[in-house]
Amino acid sequence: MIQTGKKIRSIAAALLLCAACFTACKESSREQGISYWLTTPDRSALFAKQPATLPFRDTANNYPTITVDTAQTYQEIDGFGYALTGGSATLINSLPPAEQDALLKELFLAGDNGIGVSYLRVTIGASDLSDTTFTYDEMPAGQTDESLAHFSLEREQKDLLPVLKKIVALSPSIKILGSPWTAPTWMKTNRAFKGGSLEPAYYSAYAQYFVKYIQAMQQDGITIDAITPQNEPLHGGNVPSMVMQPEEQADFIANHLGPAFKAAGLKTKIIIYDHNADRPDYPITVLDDAGARPYIDGSAFHLYGGDITALTAVHNAYPDKHIYFTEQWVGAPGVFSTNLQWHVSTLIIGATRNWSRNVLEWNLAADPSYNPHTAGGCTACVGALTIGDSVTRNVAYYIIAHASKFVRPGSVRIASNVPGKLNNVAFKAPDGKKVLIVVNDGKTPQTFNIRFNGEVATTALDTGAVATYVWK
Repeated sequence: MIQTGKKIRSIAAALLLCAACFTACKESSREQGISYWLTTPDRSALFAKQPATLPFRDTANNYPTITVDTAQTYQEIDGFGYALTGGSATLINSLPPAEQDALLKELFLAGDNGIGVSYLRVTIGASDLSDTTFTYDEMPAGQTDESLAHFSLEREQKDLLPVLKKIVALSPSIKILGSPWTAPTWMKTNRAFKGGSLEPAYYSAYAQYFVKYIQAMQQDGITIDAITPQNEPLHGGNVPSMVMQPEEQADFIANHLGPAFKAAGLKTKIIIYDHNADRPDYPITVLDDAGARPYIDGSAFHLYGGDITALTAVHNAYPDKHIYFTEQWVGAPGVFSTNLQWHVSTLIIGATRNWSRNVLEWNLAADPSYNPHTAGGCTACVGALTIGDSVTRNVAYYIIAHASKFVRPGSVRIASNVPGKLNNVAFKAPDGKKVLIVVNDGKTPQTFNIRFNGEVATTALDTGAVATYVWK
């Protein structure tokens, strides 16, 4: 009886403590209210902090209600950001030092004047948004280099590495994903930058190419958190590009890339696929390979085809493997309002509601003529920044800012319902703050409630407008 009495008193004390914590949390939310940042389709507000704080109240009304619930959690978030292409690095590095430093602080710090970009994708060798095609081990026609004696990052010493070093100095924990558009041409079936496939005879050499890349970047102070074996492996029409079928990718990882990383002691993640959501069978096929699967961290997606819900289908097939969203472009000339609404609704909200740990826009910077790019590469890719005589912030800057500033790495997605056309996603940040991103996908302005801990705050959004709401 004495032990039972102690247990009862312990349970009662725990319940009182929980009640006290709940009350304290409720009081904190009530006292602090909700701060929010707004972007409107007419650009009258561009990720602008609103002067009013929305108070939580006990009173009820008949407006649609988004209920945020911290008790139900989903995936952890790695970050939000852009592709830092070779062309982007060249443009940023061309800015005067003081202007460049101010821009990098604005992009990569999350303080009062920064948007806190926390994830970057870089290209291993050239992408189509480089000024020319290259890899880190090209050889004269008819020659090979299986020992990779000629491997060199010299091409990146001019722009990419200096910019990356400054970024890492500002944000030491930033995650960097490396993706190749092609293997060295001497490894390919057609010996060309465009199209072709990786010769099986060079699978081991190509695996060592990745090892050398990761080690060389590390020597320059750049940690590569993850790689994908091939950008858009089913698209052989870009310049550069390379086709890699799912069975080929599984073989390459299982028998060459995975063992090479293990032998070298590399912790860099291997993320598969890196292509459109219309082919969820591709990553599932690779993950079905028992030899490849242990080396794979997860699958990456773009959305130039298919539906964002395909990410959940792959998650459900292998729930222990992570999901990433690694590329989506804004095409020139583009309509700000249309792109703002679609990208936030479909990617910032849609991808994370379908298990993605990140969202990356393509790409960080271009000049006013959408240069640089390769001959045959993208001629109409709008950067998040246009860098010419001045720096202009475009729609992708604001799309990412609405998430990156507040949904910091280590945040966890939490439950929220979607009433009507008020598409949204909610997170709990590492500091305990709640973050709710909402877009009004309806055709009319909408007044609505945000409910948390039994109280509501009332707000409104014009059609197509985006807001990020933050509270304790």
